[in-house]
This record gives sequence, structure tokens and C-alpha cells, in this order.
Amino acid sequence: MTSSPTLDTTSARLTSGSWWFRSSDGRLTLWQPPNAALCVWLVTVVLGRCDLSPSHTTAVTGIRHGALLVWALDEVVRGASPFRRVLGAVVLAAQLVSLLHG
Repeated sequence: MTSSPTLDTTSARLTSGSWWFRSSDGRLTLWQPPNAALCVWLVTVVLGRCDLSPSHTTAVTGIRHGALLVWALDEVVRGASPFRRVLGAVVLAAQLVSLLHG
């Protein structure tokens, strides 16, 4: 008994490192310069380490979570490679769980 060629091609593609880390035009897309949402997140991480008042800490924490949510949604929708889309989905799920458990 033989399996269908389509199934074999899909299985080979899913286990191929090249498929996971390359965009549809063949470019390696494991790392890219940060976009605006990641820059905002990074600034809030640094600010969060400063001695802030409780109200400022709350604001910085909210902005930090929001920026990471925006980045994750962007990766899920427009990620250049399957790896980046999966990474966005994992970060999105982690942020939602973190926000729900407060």
C-alpha cells in the first residue's frame, strides 16, 4: 500500500527546517529588526525596572502587555515564515493567559 504523493510532500515540508524558517520567496526569516510594537515593549521593560510610583507601574505594565499583544497578533496574521506565525500564536496565548490570571 502506498500513500498519496500529496501527503508525502506535506509531511516532508512540515519536517523540513528550511520550510519553517523561510518566507514564501525563499528568504531566511528567523530574525528581523524589531518593529514598532517590539520597540515599545522593550522600552516598557526597561522602564519597569525603574523605581516608579504604583500608578506609573500599572500604566507601564499595561502598555507592555498591549505592545506584546499587538506584536503577537501581527506575527500571527502577517508572519513571514511558519515559525514566526507559530511564535506569534504562542506569545499571544501566553499574554492572554497572563492577563486572565492577572
